[in-house]
Amino acid sequence: MRAENKMQIDFLSKSSNEGFARLAVAGFAAQLDPTLEEIGDIKTAVSEAVTNAIVHAYPDSIGRIRIQARLYAGGILELVVRDWGVGIADVDEARRPMFTTGGEERSGMGFTIMESFMDSLRVRSAPGKGTVVTMKRKIALRGGEAQ
Repeated sequence: MRAENKMQIDFLSKSSNEGFARLAVAGFAAQLDPTLEEIGDIKTAVSEAVTNAIVHAYPDSIGRIRIQARLYAGGILELVVRDWGVGIADVDEARRPMFTTGGEERSGMGFTIMESFMDSLRVRSAPGKGTVVTMKRKIALRGGEAQ
């Protein structure tokens, strides 16, 4: 399927860029005319994915994070959050609620939250090569018209 529109941003894995990522994706998704609840869900999922990259992919350094957003026919928003950090040795274990490598101050709920706010979540990772998180969300078309 070919995207009807797309965007890509790269930024440093600094916590100050998490808010920027949320706003950039929300601004792009706005063309689908989402409800406030839908936009809030999307922003939350992006925050979790970016925070995971900042905290876990680059625990002792600053690296690069990329977000790609694509819009497909029927109101489908696809978000890909990628890092080139330390990677995840066991993705299934990392997706388990309450599992974290970030210490006591981390809840271990990042992937669970992403999954609950998006329609689908796929995580690919390799130790030493980084992680790619792909999320999709269908935005209901309102008024019976195609966007």
